[in-house]
Amino acid sequence: MEIGAYEAKTHLSRLLDEVADGKRFVITKHGVPVAVLQPADPGRRLGSQDAVAALKRFREGITLGQPGLRQLLEEGRR
Repeated sequence: MEIGAYEAKTHLSRLLDEVADGKRFVITKHGVPVAVLQPADPGRRLGSQDAVAALKRFREGITLGQPGLRQLLEEGRR
């Protein structure tokens, strides 16, 4: 079912209830499809442990550069 962006914004709560029941909406802007609102794929959800592990992998090798965290904390206390 197609729905305009303004109507989708105005009735988002109702649309989410309908999506939870399995409906699918194509959101249009000036008659042009721009997005799809559909039920989430339950297979794509991460468990909390998987999410934490993914975040840890993501931050590996990322540093604050110079100065270090300790120095930044000390400067913030002055």
